Amino acid sequence: MRRRSSLPTDDLAWGAPDPAAQHPDKTADLGLLAPSWAGSAVAAVTGDAGYLRALLDAEAALTRAQAALGLAPEAAAAAVTAAAAETHRYDPRALALRARAAGNPVVPLVADLTTAVAARDPEAAAYVHRGATSQDILDTATMLVCARALDTVLPDLTRTAAALRRTAAEHRDTPMAGRTLTQHAVPTTFGLKAAGWRSLVLDAHDRLASVRAALPVQLGGAAGTLAAFHAYAEADGAPPPPDLGSRLLARYAAETGLAAPALPWHTLRTPVADLAGALACTAGALGKAAADVLTLSRTELGELTEGSGGSSSAMPHKTNPVRATLIAAAARQVPGLAAVLYGSLAAEDERPAGAWHAEWQPLRDALRLTGGAARDAAVLTAELRVHPHRMRQNLDATGGLVVTERLVAALTALTGRAEARRLLDTAARRTEERGIAFPAALDEVLHEAPPTARHEDRPAPPGDPAAPREAPALPPSRLRQLLDPTGYLGSAGPLVDRALERTEHHPQESA
Repeated sequence: MRRRSSLPTDDLAWGAPDPAAQHPDKTADLGLLAPSWAGSAVAAVTGDAGYLRALLDAEAALTRAQAALGLAPEAAAAAVTAAAAETHRYDPRALALRARAAGNPVVPLVADLTTAVAARDPEAAAYVHRGATSQDILDTATMLVCARALDTVLPDLTRTAAALRRTAAEHRDTPMAGRTLTQHAVPTTFGLKAAGWRSLVLDAHDRLASVRAALPVQLGGAAGTLAAFHAYAEADGAPPPPDLGSRLLARYAAETGLAAPALPWHTLRTPVADLAGALACTAGALGKAAADVLTLSRTELGELTEGSGGSSSAMPHKTNPVRATLIAAAARQVPGLAAVLYGSLAAEDERPAGAWHAEWQPLRDALRLTGGAARDAAVLTAELRVHPHRMRQNLDATGGLVVTERLVAALTALTGRAEARRLLDTAARRTEERGIAFPAALDEVLHEAPPTARHEDRPAPPGDPAAPREAPALPPSRLRQLLDPTGYLGSAGPLVDRALERTEHHPQESA
C-alpha cells in the first residue's frame, strides 16, 4: 500500500481541491514589490511560463539528439517535439504543487509530457526522458532560461555604453568638483566620470557575453556516467560505441544551442558560479553610475537630473531619480544572491541534496534584478540631463580650496614642500574658522611667513645654499591663475579620449 506523503501541499496529487485554482492570479508573482524588473523582457523569460517552456524544450531536444544518433526513432522525436510545443496543455500551478512530492518540477512534468506524447503516438511515449535524470533537464532548462535572459540584457548594456560614449565626448572638458570621502578633492571633468561609467558597463558586457557563450547543456544520467544511454542502446540490440556519451553530449548541445561541456556538471557548478559573478559585476557596474546620479541630483548639488523622474505622493514639487534608485536597489541585492550561488559549489557526492536546490530561486532573482537594472540604465543614460553651470558653481563654492594640491606644488619651489603644506593648512583653517575668502587668507599667511633658511626638501638655489630666503610671495596674476580650477584638470581630457577608443559590442558582432 502506498504511503501518503505528509507534506501538506501534496494534497493536490491526491485529488483534494486547490484553493488557488479558481483565482490563480492571487498566487502569481507579478512584480508588485519588484518595480526594478516588473514588465521587463527578462521578467518574461524567467517567469514560470518561461521556465516551463525551457523544460519542455530540454526534453524535446534530448529525444531529438537521441534520434540523430539512432538511439530513438525519428517519429518519436517528432511526437515529443510536437507535444512539448503545446505549452498551454501544461499547468505551471499544478506542476509546482506536484513538485513538492519529488522535490523538483521535472518529475510531474515528465508524467504529463508522457501522457501527451502517448495520445499522439503510444510507442513514442517510451522515449520521453529516456536515460536522463531530473537534474539533466532542469539544469539544461536553467541554462536555456539564462541564455534567453542574457540575450535581453546584453543589448541594453550596449545601448547604455553608447549613450555614455556620447555624454563623455560632449562633456570631455566640462569641469566639476572631484569628490573623495564625500568632500571636494580636486577638479575633474564630467566627461571623465561618464567615461568611467562606460568602462564599467563595457567590462560587465564582456563578462556576461563570455558567460553567455559558455552556458552548457547538462547530461549525465543518474550519477554522471551516462550509463543508462548505453543500457538502452544495448537493449535495443545496437552495441553502443565507446564514445557514445561524448557524441550524445555534443548532439544535445547542438539541439539546444548551448555549449557542450567536457563533463557532466551535476556537482561541478562552475557555470552557475561564473554566471553569478558576472551578474553581480554587472549589477555593481550599473549601481556605481546610479550612485553617482543619486548624489549629483541632490537638490543642493543639482548637477544632474533624470530625464523623466518620478513624482511624490505627498510633495508636488519633487521629481525623484526613480531609475537610479531602482538600479541602486538591484546593485545591493545581487551580490547577496551571488553569494548563495557560490556557496552551492560545495556540493557533495555525484548529485547533491540541497546545494542544487538552493540555486534555483536566487539565480532567477539575480537574472531579473540585473536585467531590470540594465533596462533602466539604458533609459537613464539616454535621457540624463547634465547641468554644467551647476557643476561650475559647485566647483567654485570653496573659493579655491579645491586646488590646494596645485598650490602646494607651486609654493614648494619657494618654501620647500613641508613649509608649503604648513602655509596652506593654515590658510585653509583660517578660511573655515574666520569665514574669509581663501585667496585673502592665503595672502595673509604668505605675508606673515618669516624669512626662512632653505628646507631640506627644497632644491638648493643658485649661489649660497645657506642664504636666508625672503618671505614667500606669489604675484597676484600668478595666484589668480593657480586658483582657477579649470586650469588644474591634469590629463582628464586625454584620458577620456583614451577610454572612448574602446568600442561597444553590437549584437551583429557576436552573431
